Amino acid sequence: MVRVNGWRWVWGVIVVCMSIAGISHAQANLTTLVALQFKSGINPYSMVLTQGADGNFYGTIPTGGLGAGTVFRVTPSGKFTLLHTFSSGADGGGPQGSLVQATNGLLYGTTAGGGDNQRGTVFEMSTKGVLTTLHSFNDTDGSNPRGGLVQAANGNFYGTTGGGGAYGGGTVFKMTAAGSLTTLYSFCSAPACADGQDPVAALVQGTNGNFYGVTALGGINSEGTVFEITPEGKLTTLYAFCSLTNCADGSEPQASLMQAIDGNFYGTTYRGGAGEFCSATSCGTVFKITPAGSLSTLYSFCSLPACADGRIPYSSLVQATDGNFYGTTYGDGAYSGGTAFELTPSGTLTTVYNFCSLINCADGYAPYAGLLQATNGSFYGTTYLGGAHFYGTVFTLSSGLGPFVAFIRNPAKVSQQFGILGYGLTGTTSVSFNGVAAKFKLQSDTLLVATVPAGATTGYVTVTTPSGALTSNVPFRVIP
Repeated sequence: MVRVNGWRWVWGVIVVCMSIAGISHAQANLTTLVALQFKSGINPYSMVLTQGADGNFYGTIPTGGLGAGTVFRVTPSGKFTLLHTFSSGADGGGPQGSLVQATNGLLYGTTAGGGDNQRGTVFEMSTKGVLTTLHSFNDTDGSNPRGGLVQAANGNFYGTTGGGGAYGGGTVFKMTAAGSLTTLYSFCSAPACADGQDPVAALVQGTNGNFYGVTALGGINSEGTVFEITPEGKLTTLYAFCSLTNCADGSEPQASLMQAIDGNFYGTTYRGGAGEFCSATSCGTVFKITPAGSLSTLYSFCSLPACADGRIPYSSLVQATDGNFYGTTYGDGAYSGGTAFELTPSGTLTTVYNFCSLINCADGYAPYAGLLQATNGSFYGTTYLGGAHFYGTVFTLSSGLGPFVAFIRNPAKVSQQFGILGYGLTGTTSVSFNGVAAKFKLQSDTLLVATVPAGATTGYVTVTTPSGALTSNVPFRVIP
């Protein structure tokens, strides 16, 4: 009897070990596309990759190259091209934010340092790597922008700086495509910075036309805020973190918000939370907040023993075509290298990949940045460390989701043109808004240019290709 129980125990251990070892491979397949090395740029930070109109991915790295970071392109199959190396001179240095491809086809981004005043820049770049510095910050108009830009429906760009401004707490700014910059708001204008301080993340434009963002510090509890700001610069603080005992609601949000198809905003905090096994303050949360400011904590990390569910989510979230949210944690997980996770809108979390599951962390280690779901259905991202040279990686993660189409420019008015991104678009026969046919022109196998038709209403866009119909991952918003 003892022998039987012994074998049962051994078999149980084997089954458990097989289950643990399978966590990182059974649910999603990871492929390392690029193992970064110094000349390519090293240690990618908070940047989320951008899918360009050519079907390739574009990103920034804050260090390496000539020493002050790089801009790069990588194909879906992993061919890497270095587009620009920063010098920390007039061209800037230390880019941390994501790029945005504007309606004119050019890429726009920011650098946290360099420029004429060594306070950071806004730049414009062609997809061939020709860079133009549009603005150099000087403290009075902000300094050290770490988030990317968003191109609004009016064609202008909006962004944040982590420091500077009238009160030294950072700014929100508007900039034209030609580089004319206007400071819309300076943080720390309220006593004790109750309006927030250090807005390090990019803004998102909501369906009501206003912008939403976070500050990492400040607020009435000095642990960060969520805010809304109009295009004219009127700011409203929607929520101040650490409003609950022991910051159970989270604290110090570092990543941009995203507006989901339910109209609410979702984000992460890298500190706080109520995880049962959190032994330090840096555990983190995923939260939902309504446009009116009602916040709910969806998940607290370190809710599993040894923080097997991950810890420290620096990243923004993406809502995938299955309706669930995907993101990363910088630390812990089954192999202490961080995780990629899936979270349902009701708050059920599944770890889809545990990093550092391969020898010497060849699959990457410590993903700071969030994930991009490309129009082929797969996710693309970066790790801060690991890979063959231990300087980080670019990877793709497949969980079996199907292809779709996405937009360059959303929203738009009737008769305005906008870009549709996808793969295999050659031979497209129709584009429709909720059944209303739209005129379109094929630009390449990865880009269509369509015109918003009269009678179109907000909803999903369907593109009919020789391989079948592709539906947009989010509704296209038709504005008056």
